[in-house]
Order: sequence, then structure tokens, then C-alpha cells
Amino acid sequence: MNRDHTAPPAGRGTTPPPTRPIPLTWLYAPGDRPGIVQKALTSGADVVIVDLEDAVAPDRRAYALDATADLLADPQPVPVHVRVHAPRDIPTLVSLPGLVALRVPKVTHPTDIGRIAELSQGLPLYPLLENALAVEHAYAIATAHPSVHGIALGEADLCADLGVRDDRGLDWPRSRIVVAARAAALPPPVQSVHPHVRDLDALAADCARGRAMGFLGRAAIHPRQLPVIERAYLPAPDEIAAAEKVVKAAESCHDGAFVLPDGRFVDAAVVTGARRVLALAARRS
Repeated sequence: MNRDHTAPPAGRGTTPPPTRPIPLTWLYAPGDRPGIVQKALTSGADVVIVDLEDAVAPDRRAYALDATADLLADPQPVPVHVRVHAPRDIPTLVSLPGLVALRVPKVTHPTDIGRIAELSQGLPLYPLLENALAVEHAYAIATAHPSVHGIALGEADLCADLGVRDDRGLDWPRSRIVVAARAAALPPPVQSVHPHVRDLDALAADCARGRAMGFLGRAAIHPRQLPVIERAYLPAPDEIAAAEKVVKAAESCHDGAFVLPDGRFVDAAVVTGARRVLALAARRS
């Protein structure tokens, strides 16, 4: 089953327009603070992730679940995912009209997905890989069930698990999930959050590095991070011009592969990448 898509799948009770832009910004908001969630929905984020896990104190998780269920009883203006704390949260959420997908933390093995998929009744799932075993099983998790629509790293927990003291220690796990997602015909993974909300220069630099590694978009924990992430992931004018040449040549060429006038070899994968660049470029208009 080819699941190489560029926009979040439609949730129950919602029908997002087919021309919805490729999502680049994914904003977390704590489920026990409905006012902040409401602000997140109007922040300009492409996707809002209501968090029932790390952002919520243990003694407030029941309230967070109830508050999130109340909010998502109606369709929302942007796609909303919920990061659940535990499988027992899912029956309360699964049929809500305002819910598009579930983000599932601490998935370590493909067998974890079967149980979650049964509870979620076909709702799209985004497993979060947060330890060494999960990274080793990345492709198996990505292909464990048709309900899996994307994978991502949970880098804070992964750093703790690996004992990583320098950001470079995550290079291999990051590349691993990019490759696993592509091999499973899933969208490119979204970068994990950048925890220093005031250091926007460091955020921009890290986004540029993530983009070079094959990520597409990034999760955020504060609205001020959203414009930085979007700018970092939008294609530059020279990239757009090059993509236009590739797509134009592909439309007039019926061969499986061809060579551009500048000598560059082009095949189906290059054309797919060029079309993604043009889809992202449409966000500039």
C-alpha cells in the first residue's frame, strides 16, 4: 500500500480540502490548558498537537483527556492530532469529529502498533520512536499496519536512553528514520522540537540541517518558532527554478529517465522531488 502523501489524512467528521498545503509546522499545546489549545488553533500552525503526555502533570491527565474530548467534539479549523499518554486514552478520543490523527509515544516494537490500531479503529497513527530498540525497529514499525501514516523521533527520551551528550550523536538515528519512512512509502519525518524557544537563530540553523538530512517540517512548542520553521523549509528561488525545469521536461518526455540540457540526469524520483518543491513553493503565494 503506497502511503506517500503530503498532507494529513482527513479525520472523522472533517473533510479538509484536497489542496491543503504540505504541512511544515506542527505546534504542541498542553491538553490540560484549553485556552492555550484554542490559541494554538489560531496561531498559523499547519497542525496542532494536543499533548496528553509529557506536557501534562500526572495528576491533571484525567482532566486533560476530558478537556480535549470537549474541545474536539466539534470540527476544528486546522488538523488536530492528539499525543496520547496511554492506550486507555484512545476510546475516549477515537470518534471525535475534531480529531485527525493520534501520535503514539514510546513505541518500541511493531507488535505495539497492532493493539493501538485495533483501539483506534482506522484513525491515522504517528508512532514516536524514543529509545534505541525503537530506532532499530524503525522500518518494521513504519510498515506494521496500514493505519501508520508517519513516524518521528522523540529526541529528548532518545538522548537519555543513548546517553548522548552532543547533538551529533543523533545523526544516525535521524538518518535511520528518514530512510525507514521513505522505504515504507511514508512522508518524510518531521523534526523533533527545538527546546530553546528564545534562540531562534539556533532553531533556524538546526532546521536547515534537518532539511539537508531529509526531514520535512518541524514540531514546535511555542508560536514564535513557527515562522522560523516555515522559512527554513520553504525552497529558495533557485530550487524552485530548477524544479520547474525538471517538471516541465518530464511533462514533455515519455521516457522513464532523461537528461536535461544542462547535463543533469533525471528519473522518477527526481521528478517526484521536484513536484514536492513546487508544492511547497505554492505556500509563498
